[in-house]
Amino acid sequence: MKKKQVLKLSIVLLAGLLLGGCAGEESVHTDISTVETSFETETEEGEELPSEEETEKETVLPDGVYAAEFDTDNSMFRVNEAYDGKGTLTVENGEMIIHVSLASKNIVNLYTGLAEDAQKEGAELLYPTVDTVTYSDGWIDEVYGFDIPVPVLDEEFDVALIGTKGKWYDHKVIVSNPEPLQDETVQAFNTQELEDGNYTVELTLEGGSGKAEVLSPATVVVVEGTMTATIQWSSPNYDYMIVDGEKYLPVNTEGNSVFEIPVKIFDEPIDVIGDTVAMSTPHEIEYTLTFHSDTMKTVE
Repeated sequence: MKKKQVLKLSIVLLAGLLLGGCAGEESVHTDISTVETSFETETEEGEELPSEEETEKETVLPDGVYAAEFDTDNSMFRVNEAYDGKGTLTVENGEMIIHVSLASKNIVNLYTGLAEDAQKEGAELLYPTVDTVTYSDGWIDEVYGFDIPVPVLDEEFDVALIGTKGKWYDHKVIVSNPEPLQDETVQAFNTQELEDGNYTVELTLEGGSGKAEVLSPATVVVVEGTMTATIQWSSPNYDYMIVDGEKYLPVNTEGNSVFEIPVKIFDEPIDVIGDTVAMSTPHEIEYTLTFHSDTMKTVE
C-alpha cells in the first residue's frame, strides 16, 4: 500500500507542474484520473489471491474405517477404559458413524440432539449393542455400546442420554483425530490369510426396530480360508436367516435362536435377513451385521 501511495503522489506533483504551463486545465484533470485508475486496476489485478481449494477446509473423510477419539463433557459418559478413549469410526458415502463401547450398562438409550427432542413422539433413539470387553488384568465384562452418527469432526455436537433411572440428560460430544486402519491390519484379517482355528470377534447389528440384539463377541471358526460365525440372537423367535441368498436354520432347539453363517468380509456391513415368528404372522426383517477386525482374538 505504501508503494501505491508514493506513486500516486508523484503523478499528482507531475500533474501540478503541467498545470502551471498548460491552459487546458480540465483536460489535464481528466488525464490524471485516467492514469490513476489505470494504475490501481493493474496493481489490484496483479495481486495473487488464495484459491477456493486452498481456503476450503476438508470436512469429509474418504470412505473407510478409522480409530477416532471420543470425548464428552461428563466422566460418567465415556469410552470404556479398555479402548483408550477411542471408538471405531466408519465412513461410507460421506456419512460418519462411530461405535463406542461404554463403561457399563447404565446408559440405555442415546439420541443425537437435545433431551427435550428425544422425548417427542417419533424421535429416533439409538439402542445399545452388548459388547464384551477384556481389561488389562484379564477381567472380561459385558457393557453397552452404541453406533452414533457423527455430523462433524473436531467440533462439539449434542448427544442426549437416558439412564436406568429414566431421566434424559443433555451432553456435548466431540470426535477427533481419526486414524485410518493400516492396510496390513486389514490384510491380516483376510479370511484367506487367517490360520485355521477358533476366534472371537465383536460385531454390530443394525436394522429392524432397533430392539433386537446379537451376542457380541461372536465365535468364529476358520477352516481352509472359510470363516463361519455363530450368531446368537436375544430372542428364541427367529426360525431362519438368509445370507447371500442362502437360507440357514437354527442349530439349536432350546433357548435363544443360534445360527451358523458364512462371513466373507470384515469392517463392512453384511446384509442379512432374519425371519421372526414373534408376531401374529412370520416376518422377514432386514438387518446388517458388521464384524470388527480390530477386535478379533484367538481362542486358545
